[in-house]
Amino acid sequence: MNRKLTTAVAVTFAGALMLSACSSGGSSGDSSDNPDTSGGDAPNELTFMFRGGEYDKLAYEAAIASFEEETGADVTMIITDADQYNTKLQAAIAGNKVPDVFYVDPANMMGYVYAGVLADLSGYVDQSVVDNLWSFGVDAYRMNIETGARGVDGDPFYGLPKDVGPFGFGFNTVLFDKLGLEHPSLDEPMTFDEFTELAKQLTVDMDGDGELDHWGTGLNVMWNSQAFIWGAGADWISEDQKTITVDTPEFAEALQWFADLGLVEGVTPSAEQAQTLDTYQRWMAGEIGFFPVAPWDIATYNDKAANDPENFGYEVIPYPVANEGDDWATWLGSLGIGVSENSANKELAAQLAVYLSTDLDAQKTLADGKVQIPNLIDYATGEWIETDAAASGWPSNSKAFLEIAQEKGRPLPMIYTYTPQWYDNFWIGIENVVDNGSQTAADFLAAKQPEMQQLLDQSWISADQAKAQG
Repeated sequence: MNRKLTTAVAVTFAGALMLSACSSGGSSGDSSDNPDTSGGDAPNELTFMFRGGEYDKLAYEAAIASFEEETGADVTMIITDADQYNTKLQAAIAGNKVPDVFYVDPANMMGYVYAGVLADLSGYVDQSVVDNLWSFGVDAYRMNIETGARGVDGDPFYGLPKDVGPFGFGFNTVLFDKLGLEHPSLDEPMTFDEFTELAKQLTVDMDGDGELDHWGTGLNVMWNSQAFIWGAGADWISEDQKTITVDTPEFAEALQWFADLGLVEGVTPSAEQAQTLDTYQRWMAGEIGFFPVAPWDIATYNDKAANDPENFGYEVIPYPVANEGDDWATWLGSLGIGVSENSANKELAAQLAVYLSTDLDAQKTLADGKVQIPNLIDYATGEWIETDAAASGWPSNSKAFLEIAQEKGRPLPMIYTYTPQWYDNFWIGIENVVDNGSQTAADFLAAKQPEMQQLLDQSWISADQAKAQG
């Protein structure tokens, strides 16, 4: 078991953090630097390890309190921030102090399954309930332990979705109005050219001191370029997860366009300006026109809009595409709720996982707290989007989040491979394309293709080795 646990820890990589749909919080618990993560011993005791922010914590306090009242459970919450979560979970696993219930992201799941860490939850949930969850939210945690295949309908699942996270796009309505610009369509995507033209009009010197103080956009290539690559018809990996596909004209054109927003068009803050205030801070200050908007942002954005209405307001729109008529897409993340295979109270632990993921009242609590869209399709597409979303302060175009969850969302490229190193390798040296322009996108991609393919091949070899040891 120790060798298998070490393998599970080893496959976790920093790039997997991108999979996480949001940061989550919970009720009272241990948030110290070195909490005891061991599972509960008494029949009604559970430990629940997760990561959290203040808004999430408020929502989860209510949800967990209801579970404790209904079941008589005593749930100890182990809270950490997003940056520390994976490290602390790995330490807990390596030290044989696995929590009863804990967050797991899909990129790490395969290693944890082969290490015997995660319990199969398939027998704890009725099929009718599974059918009412967003398909990605279940498929992200499906795995055939014999073949290593992921996301196949009917295979066991080793986690339930804490949520699905549609990574949306938006614009500052206040800035558009100040500049007398027509708002972009809430339903139809702009083309790259249309987006660039609007971004130019948003890049202005509003103070009149001769220096730009507002910009069209300010996007991080590692987090924000996926939608534009997909919107040009390109991708990182083949459908069977075996072949790298970055060295194509479509990929090169989209990546070069993304880089040229700053290098050629000048519609993003410079690298020097970004060191003074990063683009998220500038967006929150009302200085950026277009920026990502996702469910985990809503409470923060709402507070900003309420406290600074002269500079900040926002709405959700589709991502731009290369050409008119192209399909838009963006990434759809998820965090899962897993149960320890060796929990002393596995039945109760599974009950907590099922409750947090599928109970209607729990989902209403979490959605009202503006930390996620509901997991339950019938509620999300019915009562929630028709009345509850607006009543609790979600954007008027929140149907865009549901559209991403239903059809426009894609998993990040490394989600179904055993290790994500091949994908993480893509970002090494990307600054030469997007920051200083010393390398063209086409040259960068031609060099990356064989490097990434070698790492992807090794990932499949590692998966076979882990399976043999399992």
